[in-house]
Amino acid sequence: MNLLLSKLGMDKKMALGYIGVLVFMMGDGLEQGWLSSYLTDNGLSIQQSALLFSIYGFAVAIAAWLSGVLAEILGPRKAMALGFTLFIIGTLVFLIIGIPTMNLAVMIPTYSLRGLGYPLFSYSFLVWLTYYAPSEKLGTAVGWFWVSFAGGLNVLGAYYSSFALPILGEIKTLWSALIFVVIGAVLAIFINKDSNSEKSNAKFKTKAEAFKYIAKGITIAFEKPKVGLGGIVRTINTAGAYGFVVFLPAYMIEIGFTRTEWLQIYGALWSSNVIFNLIWGIVGDKLGWRNTVMWFGGVGCAIFTALLYYVPHIMGANYFATTLVGICFGACLAAYVPLSALIPSLAPESRGAAMSILNLGAGLSTFVGPALVGLFIASVGTVGIIWIYTGLYLFSAFLMLFVNLPKQKVQGIEEENVNLNTSTVR
Repeated sequence: MNLLLSKLGMDKKMALGYIGVLVFMMGDGLEQGWLSSYLTDNGLSIQQSALLFSIYGFAVAIAAWLSGVLAEILGPRKAMALGFTLFIIGTLVFLIIGIPTMNLAVMIPTYSLRGLGYPLFSYSFLVWLTYYAPSEKLGTAVGWFWVSFAGGLNVLGAYYSSFALPILGEIKTLWSALIFVVIGAVLAIFINKDSNSEKSNAKFKTKAEAFKYIAKGITIAFEKPKVGLGGIVRTINTAGAYGFVVFLPAYMIEIGFTRTEWLQIYGALWSSNVIFNLIWGIVGDKLGWRNTVMWFGGVGCAIFTALLYYVPHIMGANYFATTLVGICFGACLAAYVPLSALIPSLAPESRGAAMSILNLGAGLSTFVGPALVGLFIASVGTVGIIWIYTGLYLFSAFLMLFVNLPKQKVQGIEEENVNLNTSTVR
């Protein structure tokens, strides 16, 4: 087993941590493809559903930005435990009081606690990896993290729901998420051991130093404008994908797909994304990080966003054709991964702060995507929302014209073989 893990580039001592993240995120993501349609079928308007997911996304954004610095200050294991605790509390109240009453005053804050919980858990483990893994293997370590993260959140969760919902129903399926979350937390926090995990906060000797470090995670976007532009591009990256879950299930069911078929299409989209997270890193090294993000990410996502609407609109409930479009969209969505190499390289003296901007952008995408649906679907309809996302992806491609490395840095970075381009926040 140790030999197999070594060949795969995964350190045996952290393997349980990767598995823990995978299982935890499976529990967190099992409702993504269907919760919105369930809520609208049971009393909420699509605007109310979009509001719930938007505020949840804002909570994710805050936690994603803070996760790195809290892991530095508290230590990764404690930060992960905090995220786990917030997730459990939020889930319990959301399921016991929120959903039975369909009271947004209860649902919004408790579902948002879940949004605070999972970035603190998963991204703190990522910080743990950056301290544990040797520099020559850090790219591989981070790459496997994103496979675990996206594989659990967007793939296994969706496929599990497609089989669990007909058997357990919606509420019991939501309750079953706690089983996965608890198992994942036990594996990643308590069984996965590393003596260096609590040493990361040693450099902060005073609270003032810690707060100064937190502030750097914002000010660097103004000190290095290209880093700020990269954060905007990262926000657009998954905004469409997170917006889709608010309105696209209802559209697909209206076309004629069953909910199970839609969940399998959604699972195929993210399965493709997981695979191409690794592939685009290699392509980016050959074609250039900026070119990969611009053409395959921005332009590619624009094309397949439009096709996600027009293929079923024209061909009806054609499972094969729609699944193929979903796979292509997931692949292009992954083409933004070189941002995780490009943006820190623009601020080599403050890589952590630069990554905080990318984390913030990743979190904001979970807010912006649903918010656009809530704001515009009543006036422009499904096709209008699709074209808004299409335009945003083209805009991200345009922004990438200005996000480039100075020529004198390119050769040095190539020689360093910066492998972080195999990762992006999901």
